Amino acid sequence: MAIKKFTGFILAVVFIFGMSAVAMAQELIPGGKALGIKMMTDGVMVAGVQSVETEKGKASPAEDAGIEKGDIITRIGAKDISSAEDFAAAIKNLDGSKISVTVDRAGKARQFNVKPVLSLDGAWKLGLMLRDGISGVGTLTFYDPESGIYGALGHSISDSETGMTLPLGDGGIYDAQVIGIVPGEAGSPGALNGSTDEAAFLGDIQINCGCGIYGAAQFEGKPIETGDIKTGRASIYCTLSGDTVNEYQIEVKRIYENDDMKTVQICVTDPALLEMTGGIVQGMSGSPIIQEGKLVGAVTHVFVNDPASGYGISIQDMLEQISLCHKAA
Repeated sequence: MAIKKFTGFILAVVFIFGMSAVAMAQELIPGGKALGIKMMTDGVMVAGVQSVETEKGKASPAEDAGIEKGDIITRIGAKDISSAEDFAAAIKNLDGSKISVTVDRAGKARQFNVKPVLSLDGAWKLGLMLRDGISGVGTLTFYDPESGIYGALGHSISDSETGMTLPLGDGGIYDAQVIGIVPGEAGSPGALNGSTDEAAFLGDIQINCGCGIYGAAQFEGKPIETGDIKTGRASIYCTLSGDTVNEYQIEVKRIYENDDMKTVQICVTDPALLEMTGGIVQGMSGSPIIQEGKLVGAVTHVFVNDPASGYGISIQDMLEQISLCHKAA
């Protein structure tokens, strides 16, 4: 998934099904459609701590207090924080007195007392760089017409700098078109350039986890059986221009099983796909893998030094993760 930072996005989500009550069908509609993806974090992520220029020189209040990059700010003083706007409102009346900052670090709440400093521009500051949401383009993996559940990406939406899975606040998927391609080269992963139609809301995001994003939506198509992935010839569905889904040939080279998860190494063999993209590029994450007419998995990552190769995940793991994430919530 190609991701960029955004702030100020607010989405009202209607939760229309309970994950724990849903039994996934054995036949699913394969995806391949490009999706515009927008997600707000549950709290505000510390993208970095920085120095503040004061009359006495540089100072780093947040860093000195112990706040770290990747922390999720959930409370300032007595005010709960869920967005950058909440954060701005909570600190607008800083006067130099210490203020309590509560963060989520690796799933545990920690509290710090931060003493603001007066910057050269006359504002009291904590020395924080913040991020409260992301947007980008990814690919739909499957849709279950019986339950109304979709799955996409095949991996979590994570912070590009820390690698942390972002805690889900609100989020949605939108109609998108691919308007350009940056081909991948050794040492430089390529990307699909997409245009998202924010007026064309397709569904919500209810789960963001290691096996993808999931939510409620509605898509049309012909269902096919799911199956077990194995080595050998296969194909993927993806969108490389406009909103047209096409099929391209790959080969499943190796299968790895560890921690009750199955990942696969894949290699693009389709001449047309290699010519257009160099192989696997950002934005193709979630492209469904089809083998012997069955939906067996999804593309997840590209090898940075070999864009023709990458990794995938099994469809069974994507489906199993829905119930596991719900139980852990």
